[in-house]
Amino acid sequence: MSRYVSFRDFDWPLLGFVLLICAIGVTEIYSATLHTKFAGAHLKQVYWIIGGVIGMFLISLINYQAMLEQVHWMYIASVASLVSVLVFGQKYLGARRWIKMPGFHFQPSEWVKLILILAMARYFAEMRHKDLSWSDFIKAGMVVGIPMLMVLAQPDMGTALTYLPIAVMGLFLGGLRLKQALAVVMLAGMMLPIGLKVLKPYQKERLTSFMNPEADKQGSGYQVIQSQIAVGSGGIWGKGTAKGSQTHLAYLPVPQTDFIFAAFSEEHGFVGALAVLLLYFIVLMRLTQNAQTAPDRAGAFIVMGVVAVLSFHILVNIGMVVGFMPVTGIPLPLMSYGGSSVLFMFLALGIVMNIRMRRFVN
Repeated sequence: MSRYVSFRDFDWPLLGFVLLICAIGVTEIYSATLHTKFAGAHLKQVYWIIGGVIGMFLISLINYQAMLEQVHWMYIASVASLVSVLVFGQKYLGARRWIKMPGFHFQPSEWVKLILILAMARYFAEMRHKDLSWSDFIKAGMVVGIPMLMVLAQPDMGTALTYLPIAVMGLFLGGLRLKQALAVVMLAGMMLPIGLKVLKPYQKERLTSFMNPEADKQGSGYQVIQSQIAVGSGGIWGKGTAKGSQTHLAYLPVPQTDFIFAAFSEEHGFVGALAVLLLYFIVLMRLTQNAQTAPDRAGAFIVMGVVAVLSFHILVNIGMVVGFMPVTGIPLPLMSYGGSSVLFMFLALGIVMNIRMRRFVN
């Protein structure tokens, strides 16, 4: 490590807020899985968090500029990993998303997000002109579009959608013009009917059932209805830890993963839910502050890429839980159970710390 780089420059308050959210998540995973076949999942989550923290400290020691220089090889490796999932991946509930490793399942599509953040940061940081040309627009779209299409083929629409905010943030910071944005919106509107035809029937139901879940209470609308009941039944103060009826009577689906916020809201009420949202807001503001103090353009792009992904996860997951967004299987960062998601977040935070620690390096 350079003598000018010190852990004193670490964003310790940011790490503290992140670990507090993780602790809330572990507690809720314990409560949600109590007396179920998933009992003990909270201990695995603790191991993933510890591993993530170690990974965060390790990646903070590697100069992010060196990572940017090698990002093209990382991108090739990420595409190769997605190909290996399609060929050798473990099939579960009709989808190939994981590679079976000794003792756990690895989901490459999660760490690909980190590679895309680095790739977009390098591409736009190297641009010499101020305005974004259509050529730049198309190239950036291809960088994100190739892995996105591969993830859609698994099929995993939820994770594929999380690649979009990386592209949008990069294009916005790269100098996206209003007429380009309008052209893309119009093109997307024209392509929407074609896209709906390509989707599988269950994917179409997920995208439309949240608008009228009562139309199929026992089918496509079941998850949304039960989630809304859980959130509403929590009231102001909640029912208490491990006392949520919707959660513990198994009405609420996968309460330790996609619907962990619904389970938490049932047990801790409006006040608890508001406290969690406040913690997320503080984390996002700390990250934005780090982007403002980044030593160069690439560093700022990387941090804002992390902000974009984290914000998208939070908005879509909580919107899904309260019935404002379709059910897409996007987890709530740092709270939902899942090793790949936890590792991605801590590695992303490690690069943010990396950038922060090099603010004053000449």
